[in-house]
Amino acid sequence: MSAAVTHPLVAELVERHRATLEAAVDAAAKRDYWSPYPEFPKAYGESAAADGKAAFESLLNRPFELPGHPADGDLVGGEASPYGVELGIGYPHAGPDALIAALSAARPAWAAAGPLTRAAVALEILARINARSHEFAHAVMHTTGQAHAMAFQAGGPHAQDRGLEAVAYAYAEQTRLPESAGWTKPQGKRDPLVMTKEFTVVPRGLALLIGCNTFPTWNGFPGLFASLATGNPVLVKPHPRAVLPLALTVRIAREVLAEAGFDPNVVCLAAEHEGGTVARTLAVRPEIKLIDYTGSTAFGDWLEENARQAEVYTEKAGVNSVVVDSTGDYKGMLNNLAFSLSLYSGQMCTTPQNLLIPRTGIDTDQGAKSYDEVVRDLAAAVEGLLSDDARATAVLGAVVNPGVLQRSAAAAGGEYGELALAPRAVEHAEFPGATVRTPALVKLDADKPDDRAVFRSECFGPVSFAVAVENTAAAVELLRDTVRTQGAMSAAAYTTSPEVEAALVEAALDSGVSLSLNLTGGVYANQTAAFSDLHGTGANPAANSAYCDGAFVANRFRTVEIRRHS
Repeated sequence: MSAAVTHPLVAELVERHRATLEAAVDAAAKRDYWSPYPEFPKAYGESAAADGKAAFESLLNRPFELPGHPADGDLVGGEASPYGVELGIGYPHAGPDALIAALSAARPAWAAAGPLTRAAVALEILARINARSHEFAHAVMHTTGQAHAMAFQAGGPHAQDRGLEAVAYAYAEQTRLPESAGWTKPQGKRDPLVMTKEFTVVPRGLALLIGCNTFPTWNGFPGLFASLATGNPVLVKPHPRAVLPLALTVRIAREVLAEAGFDPNVVCLAAEHEGGTVARTLAVRPEIKLIDYTGSTAFGDWLEENARQAEVYTEKAGVNSVVVDSTGDYKGMLNNLAFSLSLYSGQMCTTPQNLLIPRTGIDTDQGAKSYDEVVRDLAAAVEGLLSDDARATAVLGAVVNPGVLQRSAAAAGGEYGELALAPRAVEHAEFPGATVRTPALVKLDADKPDDRAVFRSECFGPVSFAVAVENTAAAVELLRDTVRTQGAMSAAAYTTSPEVEAALVEAALDSGVSLSLNLTGGVYANQTAAFSDLHGTGANPAANSAYCDGAFVANRFRTVEIRRHS
């Protein structure tokens, strides 16, 4: 066993975090609400918000320091905030050979550390990240365009929850078998056969995390901590427009690893300029045995087809649908949908895109409503939610990239179809350079081929389609077929009919998508909670894995048996 594993801090970390680890494993089994990381900003102290902002600002317009990290002397960067702020941060650059050599040298001691030690070190990394949640909030906000409150919660405690969840699943899977066992087989009158059998967890190798622009921590932490907890050094390759949140993560991880006696190169950063191709180069290296990726379908498909030497975990793109059949709370339904369509300007992989509404209308607690009335009332609900610019910016955040802005402009110009709600530009009082757009709602008809070509494709961003369908049965079948062919990260429905609900559940199970029914309160179709909700299923084309289940961690290691006669 490596001397690093016996470092004095390791035993302290095990005891410090044992209760949290056990509670996390228990919470994953119970599926009720649980989190050790407060989601309320004031829980971090009176000065935490100001301290976090100051810490973020101290990172701007200077090189980002990673002591001892492989570097060739060049700096890469170019991040610009969607709020109009130039970040001016330069990150150390190193070539693939140097990075892989560093990770490979760090691998043996980390692999030998064992599941409990690795879990304790991972939980210490998360604890230190959690203590700096306000700093991370600004880093996430100014690289993704999330509004500050969302950046704090989703980029901070909720992301940390997902990382801890991955550690808990990894620890549970690695300890499912005993480390050793006695085996005795009776032989009648002869002496029994007696053996001792040892079962050792062996990590797969080096892991590559390819980060996304919209949720670098929330989508990045599950794979990062799943690989780390199962003994695999991780090379973190952030999206060029969202480097800072993951660079901070790498720096904190390296500090904890070094303090615990491990080579900090267990975690390294592969930063690059916009338009670089290092992800493709690294993904097919024979040393890379695990890849986690969130992003476009095209590159996700390429990874699955070409990175044959690795286990590839992808979250790609899909078309999320809502079936609107009937409701016992019409106002609650409209308000819930309005918020779901508006949150972070629709720039979430779980945001509803297609609202499937019978052209004959729906039954509600306010009487029968025609298709046109439902669409009109939903448009009014969105307008009411976003009528005040200050509240609008707090919900919408900012547009993350030019492609989203182009799709919003296309909707405004009528390129997708008849507008039920036109998008508008919103002025941000604090950040005049921010690009903010309200959602567009477009009316389409499922029976028109040109319209089908529009709503059957993903339209990422603040554009949704109110699709008129023949009846509820047609809506259910359209939901099923869209998930099967295009994939979906979420589905939702509103109905007061037990028969329709049963048909919806059957369609969701058949097509492999998680379904939210009759959401009218403070839970939304595009939100999932760690330790309770699964994010994705791995059962449709939108993703081949889920955050977080046993399958997400179990293939990151193998168990090797050694047996001998006693």
